[in-house]
Amino acid sequence: MISFTNTIRINRSPSDIYAYLSDLEHTPEWNWAIAETTKTTQGPVAIGTRYRQTRTVPAPATESLEISSLDANRHIEVQGTLAAMRARLDYELTEVGDGTEIVNTVQLEPQGALRLAGPIVGPRIKSAVASNLADLKTRLEEQR
Repeated sequence: MISFTNTIRINRSPSDIYAYLSDLEHTPEWNWAIAETTKTTQGPVAIGTRYRQTRTVPAPATESLEISSLDANRHIEVQGTLAAMRARLDYELTEVGDGTEIVNTVQLEPQGALRLAGPIVGPRIKSAVASNLADLKTRLEEQR
């Protein structure tokens, strides 16, 4: 298993960040590896809402994601497949002064030969996710 955590502070309220992050269709706006994310279930975003996602990096892939836990303005959990790995993404939102601290925990289960490469690719994936979170920060702070 590859598991890591990144933390970032964004100068927006938890409610603003929660509204943006919980709608996974925004993901391609801040994640350079994703070309498209489309909601495949009807109705408002809730536990059980599903998405289909098109990845371009590290290789083209179609992924399935599902909202597995929501706590308004505090927590979002997503489970599914990312780059052919079972994945769990967790976003904890905490109000800090006039902004929000996001603690993003990622758990990936590599399959096959990739399991052996976990210690090598894990730090690279963590760095790429940190870069995406920095892009999320820029996007949300510029929307003010």
